[in-house]
Amino acid sequence: MPEDCAKVKETKIHTRCPHAPSAAIMAARIQQLRAAGDSTGGILTTVVRGCPVGLGEPCFDKVEAELAKAMMSLPATKGFEVGTGFEGVKMTGSQHNDLFAGKDADSSLLYTRTNNAGGTLGGITSGQDIVFRVAIKPVSSISLEQETASFDGVVEKLVVKGRHDPCVLSRASPLVESMTAIVLCDLAMRQRARVGPTPLQSLQSNSHR
Repeated sequence: MPEDCAKVKETKIHTRCPHAPSAAIMAARIQQLRAAGDSTGGILTTVVRGCPVGLGEPCFDKVEAELAKAMMSLPATKGFEVGTGFEGVKMTGSQHNDLFAGKDADSSLLYTRTNNAGGTLGGITSGQDIVFRVAIKPVSSISLEQETASFDGVVEKLVVKGRHDPCVLSRASPLVESMTAIVLCDLAMRQRARVGPTPLQSLQSNSHR
């Protein structure tokens, strides 16, 4: 929620988690791993509100495909899912379908009662919140001694020196936000070039949101 996002900046939680109790648990775990010389990864959730309807393409340049390509181009990213993602396989079609609700005086656009698809339909933005998650891997540079092999195949001990973060999840947040903005701006410019300067409608002011 917007108020939760504001809370992150106010409290300066270095985990960038808007839920204070969870942030405290995350911070404690990171400190524990730092002391042990190890590292951890995490999952970063992004929510885009008020995105215009109709951005993206039905085939090769689907909005989720463009976002996935951008996110997987960032350092340390190892996974991407949109909407319910992999959890969606546990649902039936009747549970997962985002059914449309009827129009009323408060809305000029159709909207769906649920958002399991994560704000996309057929590769095109639906006007609902775009929701996706990015998996960030554990930092590979850890201070624990590890067994490896040299270029010649000789077994050796690897010891990494220097200062290295035990978790880069919080550092990835502004990168993901920036790449998301770039992708959506690019898709908006493509649409403008194709159909001209037509107003792009969104569901941002929809009372059902």
